[in-house]
Amino acid sequence: MAIEHRGLIAAAAALLFAGTSAALAAPPALGPEVERNIVVPDGGTFAPTAADEEGAIDRFATYTAALARRDYAAAYAMLRLSFQASNPRLEWEMNLRKRSALWADGKLRILRLSWYPDPAGQPPGLYAAFDFRGDRKDGSMDCGYVVVHRTDPASPFTVVRTDTSEVPPELIEDGVPKADVLHQLPCYLGKGIATSF
Repeated sequence: MAIEHRGLIAAAAALLFAGTSAALAAPPALGPEVERNIVVPDGGTFAPTAADEEGAIDRFATYTAALARRDYAAAYAMLRLSFQASNPRLEWEMNLRKRSALWADGKLRILRLSWYPDPAGQPPGLYAAFDFRGDRKDGSMDCGYVVVHRTDPASPFTVVRTDTSEVPPELIEDGVPKADVLHQLPCYLGKGIATSF
């Protein structure tokens, strides 16, 4: 059952990317405009703690900042070992290099944060999915998600799934992707995140 709620978090400033060199000022701000979801089995309950949120947001911010500054070694080290096993380092990095516009500049904005405690069919632990968009100076935008996982409260979060698309300016109208492409963008609809870690 999905429980949606909106709330304020005591998280700091914004994550800004400028040019090809990114500066991580502080973890992204998660204000009341960020959609919040908690997905638990029927009858279950869960509420993230301040430590859960801080750890998940910090991993998301650190990972996306590493990609923005093209520090592929640092970003790859944050991937869960099973993700690394299915995505050899050279192939993973070359796929990112082929899409050089992604993560290049602009302001990263979190649209949705979804929590999944012990989802069925996945390794046990706590998962947090961040749907985001990144607006660039050329009018294009990145649109995607990053899923992080922690096996237990004493363990750090690792990145377990990520997907990002580039939306060109001609497919954006009034700051929002046009209707004919919107249904393809998980950063707006959260499609597949619950079952595709």
